[in-house]
Amino acid sequence: MDTASKLDILARDAQYDLSCACSTKRPEEHRKRTDSGSWLYPVTVASGGSGIMLKTLMSNMCTNDCKYCPLRECNDTSRISLQPEELARFFMQLQAQRNLIGIFLSSGVIGSPDKTMDRLVATAQLLRKQYRYRGYIHIKMIPGASHAAMDAALSLASAVSLNIETPGAAHCAKLSGAKDYEKDIIGGLTYISEKTAPASPYARVNKTSQFIVGASDESDKEILAYTWGMYRRLDFDRLYYSAYQAGLGDPSIPGERHQMPSVLPSDMLPLAELRMPQGNPAILMREHRLYQADFLFRQYGFTYGDLFFDHGGNLDLSVDPKLMWAQRNPDRFPVSLSRASKEDLLRVPGIGPVMAKKIVAHRKHTPISSLESLRLPEYLLERAKPYLVLH
Repeated sequence: MDTASKLDILARDAQYDLSCACSTKRPEEHRKRTDSGSWLYPVTVASGGSGIMLKTLMSNMCTNDCKYCPLRECNDTSRISLQPEELARFFMQLQAQRNLIGIFLSSGVIGSPDKTMDRLVATAQLLRKQYRYRGYIHIKMIPGASHAAMDAALSLASAVSLNIETPGAAHCAKLSGAKDYEKDIIGGLTYISEKTAPASPYARVNKTSQFIVGASDESDKEILAYTWGMYRRLDFDRLYYSAYQAGLGDPSIPGERHQMPSVLPSDMLPLAELRMPQGNPAILMREHRLYQADFLFRQYGFTYGDLFFDHGGNLDLSVDPKLMWAQRNPDRFPVSLSRASKEDLLRVPGIGPVMAKKIVAHRKHTPISSLESLRLPEYLLERAKPYLVLH
């Protein structure tokens, strides 16, 4: 097979990993194929704009046995690999044809974690040293990789990711017998955190991770406890949540435990985060609620203790977690539009960071005359009204 034909398969197989933020605010901007057959992914960048990234595996061979993964060792599928030279050359040719913002390098485990990392690092080295590429390179760290291998990746990458997959060793053991959760995953995440600390040589490197949601019997409470810890203690930049779609991996994994909610998603989550592939709608809504809780941590000033869970430790699928908090804390409302702090405004259902900042800036110069003057979309205004007063 030529390089383009290999990439057609390997880029498709890379779609299950979300940790490079492959999404945009426009739902019609999904992955696209080039004339050569390779897949390109729209991504949201830190500035808020979007661009196109080449996202691929170096190989879909894998010695791991992860039950949720369609590429696990025992699955019958076409196995293909790329050499560093052919992938680097193909990317630079593609870069010359159209302006890409970067490349996401990942792989199944080829023999051993370090052997796999050697291929990923060699590709990045060719791009940086031989082709003088100065753009964005995201390298997926392989669980169990040595510190030396991770250091090599950190020295070349703009961003790295190592997927946590499950909240705890007990859940990981139900899905894979090949990984030592504490050593290979938690140890790797901790090392990445230490090496990218503010005063370190690799402080510039962005770090992300991902949970597989619903492949084990984990609860939302467990996932979000780990999420809170990774933001607060390990200082990770972003976490992602991938709803397990029954049939992708082991068909015996149900991938769902909830009833379908009657209320659609709220204003809190940009469309970029609401992935709606084919599959059970309840597990997708669960993924959506986890993203909403994650946004509360990162952008709204909420803490883990602010969240409410049902008796099974899960978020309510019919009410977003911010609205749930407001309903459970009536003593905090109504909030005054004229005097409330930005932090208090962020607790109001329907008001996000942009609007809260706009309200505070606007009233410094002009008194707010009415709720309608905020120019919120009608559905957000209706949501916010019960929790606001003008003066």
